[in-house]
Amino acid sequence: MRIELQRRPAASGVFSLVSPLLALVLTLIFGAIMFRLLGKDPGHALYSFFVEPLLEVWSLHELAIKAGPLILIAVGLSVCYRSNNWNIGAEGQFTIGAITGSILPILVPQWHSVLVLPLMLVMGAAGGALFAGIPALLKTRFNTNEILVSLMLVYIAQLFLDWLVRGPWRDPKGFNFPQSISFAPEAVLPPLLDSGRAHASILFALLAAVLVWFMMRFMLKGFEVTVLGRSERAGRFAGFSARRMVWFSMMLSGAFAGLAGISEVSGSIGHLQPSISPGYGFTAIIVAFLGRLNPLGAIASGFVLALTYLGGEAAQLSIGVSDKVTRVFQGLLLFFVLSCDTLILYRVRIIFGSGRAREAKS
Repeated sequence: MRIELQRRPAASGVFSLVSPLLALVLTLIFGAIMFRLLGKDPGHALYSFFVEPLLEVWSLHELAIKAGPLILIAVGLSVCYRSNNWNIGAEGQFTIGAITGSILPILVPQWHSVLVLPLMLVMGAAGGALFAGIPALLKTRFNTNEILVSLMLVYIAQLFLDWLVRGPWRDPKGFNFPQSISFAPEAVLPPLLDSGRAHASILFALLAAVLVWFMMRFMLKGFEVTVLGRSERAGRFAGFSARRMVWFSMMLSGAFAGLAGISEVSGSIGHLQPSISPGYGFTAIIVAFLGRLNPLGAIASGFVLALTYLGGEAAQLSIGVSDKVTRVFQGLLLFFVLSCDTLILYRVRIIFGSGRAREAKS
Protein backbone atom coordinates (compact mmCIF):
# COMPACT_ATOMS: atom_id res chain seq x y z
CA MET A 1 0.00 0.00 0.00
CA ARG A 2 1.18 3.50 -0.78
CA ILE A 3 -0.25 7.01 -0.56
CA GLU A 4 -0.20 9.31 -3.56
CA LEU A 5 -1.26 12.87 -4.24
CA GLN A 6 -3.35 13.37 -7.38
CA ARG A 7 -3.71 16.88 -8.73
CA ARG A 8 -7.29 18.13 -8.80
CA PRO A 9 -8.73 19.45 -12.10
CA ALA A 10 -9.45 22.71 -10.26
CA ALA A 11 -8.67 24.09 -6.84
CA SER A 12 -11.08 22.92 -4.16
CA GLY A 13 -13.27 25.79 -3.01
CA VAL A 14 -14.28 23.87 0.11
CA PHE A 15 -10.71 23.28 1.26
CA SER A 16 -9.77 26.87 0.43
CA LEU A 17 -12.20 27.94 3.15
CA VAL A 18 -11.75 25.03 5.55
CA SER A 19 -7.94 24.72 5.39
CA PRO A 20 -7.05 27.45 7.97
CA LEU A 21 -9.69 26.19 10.41
CA LEU A 22 -8.51 22.60 9.99
CA ALA A 23 -4.93 23.73 10.62
CA LEU A 24 -6.01 25.45 13.85
CA VAL A 25 -7.88 22.36 15.04
CA LEU A 26 -4.92 20.08 14.32
CA THR A 27 -2.60 22.51 16.10
CA LEU A 28 -4.81 22.38 19.19
CA ILE A 29 -4.98 18.57 19.09
CA PHE A 30 -1.23 18.11 18.80
CA GLY A 31 -0.70 20.88 21.33
CA ALA A 32 -2.84 18.96 23.79
CA ILE A 33 -0.76 15.84 23.12
CA MET A 34 2.41 17.86 23.73
CA PHE A 35 1.11 19.12 27.09
CA ARG A 36 0.16 15.57 28.08
CA LEU A 37 3.69 14.41 27.29
CA LEU A 38 5.00 17.27 29.44
CA GLY A 39 2.90 16.00 32.32
CA LYS A 40 0.40 18.87 32.22
CA ASP A 41 -3.38 18.71 32.07
CA PRO A 42 -4.19 19.46 28.39
CA GLY A 43 -7.51 21.19 29.12
CA HIS A 44 -6.04 23.50 31.75
CA ALA A 45 -2.95 24.14 29.62
CA LEU A 46 -4.95 25.14 26.53
CA TYR A 47 -7.21 27.30 28.70
CA SER A 48 -4.13 29.06 30.11
CA PHE A 49 -2.72 29.47 26.62
CA PHE A 50 -5.74 30.70 24.65
CA VAL A 51 -8.46 31.85 27.05
CA GLU A 52 -6.84 33.21 30.20
CA PRO A 53 -4.98 36.04 28.38
CA LEU A 54 -8.33 37.44 27.14
CA LEU A 55 -9.97 37.78 30.54
CA GLU A 56 -8.23 41.02 31.62
CA VAL A 57 -8.54 44.45 30.00
CA TRP A 58 -4.80 45.05 30.14
CA SER A 59 -4.29 41.77 28.22
CA LEU A 60 -6.38 43.12 25.36
CA HIS A 61 -4.06 46.11 25.16
CA GLU A 62 -1.07 43.76 25.06
CA LEU A 63 -2.82 41.73 22.37
CA ALA A 64 -3.16 44.85 20.21
CA ILE A 65 0.50 45.74 20.80
CA LYS A 66 1.67 42.33 19.61
CA ALA A 67 -0.84 42.06 16.76
CA GLY A 68 0.12 45.42 15.25
CA PRO A 69 3.60 44.53 13.93
CA LEU A 70 2.50 41.02 12.96
CA ILE A 71 -0.35 42.31 10.79
CA LEU A 72 1.70 45.15 9.32
CA ILE A 73 4.57 42.88 8.28
CA ALA A 74 2.24 40.12 7.04
CA VAL A 75 0.37 42.54 4.78
CA GLY A 76 3.60 43.38 2.97
CA LEU A 77 4.68 39.75 2.81
CA SER A 78 1.33 38.74 1.31
CA VAL A 79 2.04 40.99 -1.70
CA CYS A 80 5.55 39.56 -1.97
CA TYR A 81 4.47 35.95 -1.87
CA ARG A 82 1.53 36.44 -4.24
CA SER A 83 3.97 37.90 -6.75
CA ASN A 84 6.21 34.82 -6.33
CA ASN A 85 8.99 36.74 -4.58
CA TRP A 86 10.04 35.21 -1.27
CA ASN A 87 11.11 37.75 1.31
CA ILE A 88 12.14 35.76 4.40
CA GLY A 89 14.13 38.62 5.94
CA ALA A 90 11.38 40.82 7.35
CA GLU A 91 12.95 40.45 10.80
CA GLY A 92 16.06 42.22 9.52
CA GLN A 93 14.03 44.93 7.80
CA PHE A 94 12.09 45.38 11.06
CA THR A 95 15.41 45.91 12.88
CA ILE A 96 16.83 48.33 10.31
CA GLY A 97 13.58 50.30 10.34
CA ALA A 98 13.89 50.64 14.09
CA ILE A 99 17.48 51.85 13.72
CA THR A 100 16.92 54.39 10.94
CA GLY A 101 13.75 55.68 12.58
CA SER A 102 15.66 56.20 15.83
CA ILE A 103 18.31 58.46 14.30
CA LEU A 104 16.48 61.69 15.18
CA PRO A 105 15.61 61.00 18.85
CA ILE A 106 19.09 59.60 19.54
CA LEU A 107 21.38 61.89 17.57
CA VAL A 108 19.27 65.07 17.79
CA PRO A 109 17.55 64.70 21.19
CA GLN A 110 17.35 68.47 21.67
CA TRP A 111 14.97 68.87 18.71
CA HIS A 112 11.47 69.07 20.18
CA SER A 113 8.93 69.42 17.39
CA VAL A 114 5.68 67.88 16.22
CA LEU A 115 7.58 66.86 13.08
CA VAL A 116 9.87 64.48 14.94
CA LEU A 117 7.48 61.54 15.15
CA PRO A 118 6.21 61.70 11.53
CA LEU A 119 9.79 61.93 10.28
CA MET A 120 10.78 58.96 12.44
CA LEU A 121 8.00 56.87 10.91
CA VAL A 122 8.97 57.88 7.37
CA MET A 123 12.66 57.19 8.03
CA GLY A 124 11.83 53.80 9.56
CA ALA A 125 9.77 52.76 6.54
CA ALA A 126 12.47 54.05 4.16
CA GLY A 127 15.18 52.15 6.03
CA GLY A 128 13.24 48.89 5.85
CA ALA A 129 12.51 49.42 2.15
CA LEU A 130 16.15 50.14 1.29
CA PHE A 131 17.32 47.11 3.25
CA ALA A 132 14.83 44.94 1.36
CA GLY A 133 16.19 46.49 -1.83
CA ILE A 134 19.48 44.61 -1.32
CA PRO A 135 18.06 41.15 -2.12
CA ALA A 136 15.95 42.75 -4.87
CA LEU A 137 19.09 44.23 -6.46
CA LEU A 138 21.03 40.98 -6.20
CA LYS A 139 18.15 38.98 -7.66
CA THR A 140 17.51 41.28 -10.61
CA ARG A 141 21.21 41.81 -11.41
CA PHE A 142 22.84 38.49 -10.52
CA ASN A 143 19.88 36.11 -10.29
CA THR A 144 20.63 35.27 -6.66
CA ASN A 145 18.14 33.50 -4.42
CA GLU A 146 16.21 36.13 -2.48
CA ILE A 147 15.30 33.61 0.22
CA LEU A 148 18.90 33.05 1.25
CA VAL A 149 20.00 36.66 0.81
CA SER A 150 17.13 38.17 2.78
CA LEU A 151 17.54 35.58 5.53
CA MET A 152 21.29 36.15 5.90
CA LEU A 153 20.72 39.91 6.08
CA VAL A 154 18.68 39.34 9.26
CA TYR A 155 21.84 38.45 11.15
CA ILE A 156 23.68 41.47 9.77
CA ALA A 157 20.88 43.76 10.94
CA GLN A 158 20.73 42.22 14.41
CA LEU A 159 24.50 42.36 14.89
CA PHE A 160 24.55 45.97 13.67
CA LEU A 161 21.90 46.89 16.24
CA ASP A 162 23.86 45.10 18.96
CA TRP A 163 27.03 47.00 18.02
CA LEU A 164 25.22 50.35 18.03
CA VAL A 165 23.62 50.02 21.46
CA ARG A 166 26.82 48.68 23.00
CA GLY A 167 29.00 51.23 21.26
CA PRO A 168 28.35 54.63 19.67
CA TRP A 169 24.65 54.86 20.62
CA ARG A 170 24.94 53.60 24.19
CA ASP A 171 23.49 55.93 26.79
CA PRO A 172 26.46 57.49 28.67
CA LYS A 173 24.22 57.83 31.73
CA GLY A 174 22.77 54.35 31.47
CA PHE A 175 25.06 52.64 34.04
CA ASN A 176 26.77 50.73 31.23
CA PHE A 177 23.57 48.95 30.16
CA PRO A 178 23.48 48.20 26.39
CA GLN A 179 20.74 50.59 25.37
CA SER A 180 20.32 54.03 23.85
CA ILE A 181 18.99 57.13 25.56
CA SER A 182 15.26 57.19 26.20
CA PHE A 183 13.18 58.92 23.54
CA ALA A 184 11.76 62.36 24.26
CA PRO A 185 7.95 62.60 24.59
CA GLU A 186 7.72 64.07 21.09
CA ALA A 187 9.32 60.88 19.72
CA VAL A 188 6.96 58.43 21.41
CA LEU A 189 3.77 57.07 19.84
CA PRO A 190 0.88 58.17 22.05
CA PRO A 191 -1.40 55.51 23.59
CA LEU A 192 -4.82 55.00 22.02
CA LEU A 193 -6.52 55.23 25.41
CA ASP A 194 -5.53 56.91 28.64
CA SER A 195 -5.83 53.67 30.59
CA GLY A 196 -3.74 51.29 28.48
CA ARG A 197 -0.47 50.71 26.62
CA ALA A 198 -1.91 50.03 23.16
CA HIS A 199 -0.63 52.59 20.67
CA ALA A 200 -1.07 53.64 17.06
CA SER A 201 0.82 50.66 15.61
CA ILE A 202 -2.40 48.66 15.43
CA LEU A 203 -4.07 51.52 13.54
CA PHE A 204 -1.19 51.58 11.03
CA ALA A 205 -1.63 47.84 10.56
CA LEU A 206 -5.39 47.99 9.99
CA LEU A 207 -5.06 50.92 7.58
CA ALA A 208 -2.30 49.16 5.63
CA ALA A 209 -4.40 45.99 5.39
CA VAL A 210 -7.39 47.87 3.98
CA LEU A 211 -5.31 49.89 1.50
CA VAL A 212 -3.39 46.87 0.21
CA TRP A 213 -6.60 44.85 -0.05
CA PHE A 214 -8.11 47.67 -2.12
CA MET A 215 -5.00 47.72 -4.33
CA MET A 216 -5.09 43.97 -4.86
CA ARG A 217 -8.84 43.92 -5.51
CA PHE A 218 -9.49 47.01 -7.60
CA MET A 219 -6.24 48.43 -9.01
CA LEU A 220 -4.12 47.47 -12.00
CA LYS A 221 -1.09 46.99 -9.75
CA GLY A 222 -2.90 44.29 -7.83
CA PHE A 223 -3.81 42.54 -11.07
CA GLU A 224 -0.15 42.76 -12.12
CA VAL A 225 0.93 41.15 -8.83
CA THR A 226 -1.51 38.28 -9.34
CA VAL A 227 -0.67 37.66 -13.00
CA LEU A 228 3.11 37.69 -12.52
CA GLY A 229 2.79 35.51 -9.44
CA ARG A 230 0.90 32.85 -11.38
CA SER A 231 2.84 33.00 -14.63
CA GLU A 232 5.75 35.26 -15.44
CA ARG A 233 5.38 34.36 -19.14
CA ALA A 234 1.73 35.43 -19.14
CA GLY A 235 2.74 38.64 -17.40
CA ARG A 236 5.25 39.44 -20.14
CA PHE A 237 2.53 39.00 -22.77
CA ALA A 238 0.41 41.48 -20.79
CA GLY A 239 3.27 43.98 -20.78
CA PHE A 240 4.21 43.54 -17.11
CA SER A 241 7.83 43.53 -15.96
CA ALA A 242 8.90 40.76 -13.59
CA ARG A 243 12.05 42.74 -12.75
CA ARG A 244 10.09 45.79 -11.63
CA MET A 245 7.75 43.55 -9.65
CA VAL A 246 10.71 42.17 -7.68
CA TRP A 247 11.61 45.72 -6.66
CA PHE A 248 8.03 46.74 -5.92
CA SER A 249 7.08 43.73 -3.80
CA MET A 250 10.34 43.52 -1.88
CA MET A 251 10.51 47.22 -1.07
CA LEU A 252 6.81 47.42 -0.16
CA SER A 253 7.17 44.54 2.28
CA GLY A 254 10.40 46.06 3.60
CA ALA A 255 8.72 49.42 4.13
CA PHE A 256 5.92 47.85 6.16
CA ALA A 257 8.44 45.86 8.21
CA GLY A 258 10.51 49.00 8.84
CA LEU A 259 7.41 50.95 9.88
CA ALA A 260 6.55 48.12 12.27
CA GLY A 261 10.07 48.29 13.69
CA ILE A 262 10.08 51.98 14.50
CA SER A 263 6.50 51.78 15.77
CA GLU A 264 7.50 49.02 18.18
CA VAL A 265 10.52 50.93 19.46
CA SER A 266 8.73 54.25 19.70
CA GLY A 267 5.46 52.93 21.06
CA SER A 268 6.33 49.97 23.28
CA ILE A 269 9.99 50.26 24.30
CA GLY A 270 10.98 53.93 24.20
CA HIS A 271 14.65 53.33 23.35
CA LEU A 272 16.88 51.01 21.35
CA GLN A 273 18.23 47.85 22.97
CA PRO A 274 19.87 44.64 21.69
CA SER A 275 16.55 42.76 21.52
CA ILE A 276 13.55 44.64 20.17
CA SER A 277 11.56 41.78 18.66
CA PRO A 278 10.45 38.34 19.87
CA GLY A 279 10.59 37.19 16.25
CA TYR A 280 7.80 39.23 14.67
CA GLY A 281 9.38 39.08 11.22
CA PHE A 282 9.41 35.29 11.14
CA THR A 283 6.05 34.82 12.84
CA ALA A 284 4.50 37.19 10.29
CA ILE A 285 5.22 34.54 7.64
CA ILE A 286 2.79 32.26 9.44
CA VAL A 287 0.32 35.13 9.73
CA ALA A 288 0.48 35.75 5.98
CA PHE A 289 -0.15 32.11 5.05
CA LEU A 290 -2.80 31.57 7.71
CA GLY A 291 -4.57 34.63 6.29
CA ARG A 292 -4.53 33.01 2.81
CA LEU A 293 -2.16 35.76 1.56
CA ASN A 294 -5.10 38.13 1.84
CA PRO A 295 -4.45 41.46 3.61
CA LEU A 296 -7.82 41.32 5.39
CA GLY A 297 -7.21 37.71 6.37
CA ALA A 298 -3.92 38.82 7.92
CA ILE A 299 -5.90 40.87 10.46
CA ALA A 300 -7.63 37.81 11.92
CA SER A 301 -4.55 35.58 11.77
CA GLY A 302 -2.42 38.36 13.27
CA PHE A 303 -4.56 38.41 16.39
CA VAL A 304 -4.43 34.60 16.59
CA LEU A 305 -0.63 34.56 16.50
CA ALA A 306 -0.44 37.50 18.89
CA LEU A 307 -2.51 35.40 21.28
CA THR A 308 0.15 32.67 21.18
CA TYR A 309 2.70 35.17 22.49
CA LEU A 310 0.43 36.23 25.34
CA GLY A 311 -0.61 32.66 26.00
CA GLY A 312 2.99 31.55 26.19
CA GLU A 313 3.70 34.19 28.83
CA ALA A 314 0.57 33.26 30.80
CA ALA A 315 1.34 29.53 30.59
CA GLN A 316 4.82 30.09 31.99
CA LEU A 317 3.28 31.57 35.14
CA SER A 318 0.19 29.39 35.54
CA ILE A 319 1.45 25.91 34.61
CA GLY A 320 5.23 26.36 34.63
CA VAL A 321 6.19 25.50 31.05
CA SER A 322 9.10 26.86 29.03
CA ASP A 323 8.77 29.91 26.81
CA LYS A 324 9.81 27.63 23.95
CA VAL A 325 6.26 26.23 23.97
CA THR A 326 5.18 29.38 22.10
CA ARG A 327 7.62 28.57 19.28
CA VAL A 328 6.36 24.99 19.17
CA PHE A 329 2.78 26.17 18.78
CA GLN A 330 3.74 28.60 16.01
CA GLY A 331 5.77 25.91 14.24
CA LEU A 332 2.90 23.44 14.47
CA LEU A 333 0.52 26.02 13.07
CA LEU A 334 2.76 26.78 10.08
CA PHE A 335 3.28 23.08 9.42
CA PHE A 336 -0.43 22.30 9.45
CA VAL A 337 -1.33 25.40 7.40
CA LEU A 338 1.05 24.35 4.63
CA SER A 339 0.02 20.71 4.92
CA CYS A 340 -3.70 21.43 4.77
CA ASP A 341 -3.19 23.80 1.85
CA THR A 342 -1.96 20.81 -0.13
CA LEU A 343 -5.53 19.48 -0.13
CA ILE A 344 -6.67 22.57 -2.04
CA LEU A 345 -4.82 21.46 -5.18
CA TYR A 346 -4.38 17.72 -4.56
CA ARG A 347 -6.54 14.82 -3.42
CA VAL A 348 -5.15 11.90 -1.44
CA ARG A 349 -5.28 8.43 -3.02
CA ILE A 350 -4.43 5.18 -1.27
CA ILE A 351 -2.93 2.63 -3.68
CA PHE A 352 -3.08 -1.00 -2.57
CA GLY A 353 -0.61 -3.65 -3.63
CA SER A 354 -3.09 -5.31 -5.96
CA GLY A 355 -3.28 -2.16 -8.01
CA ARG A 356 -6.67 -1.14 -6.73
CA ALA A 357 -6.99 2.52 -5.65
CA ARG A 358 -9.28 4.10 -3.15
CA GLU A 359 -9.61 7.87 -2.73
CA ALA A 360 -9.33 9.17 0.79
CA LYS A 361 -12.01 11.59 1.93
CA SER A 362 -10.44 14.83 0.79
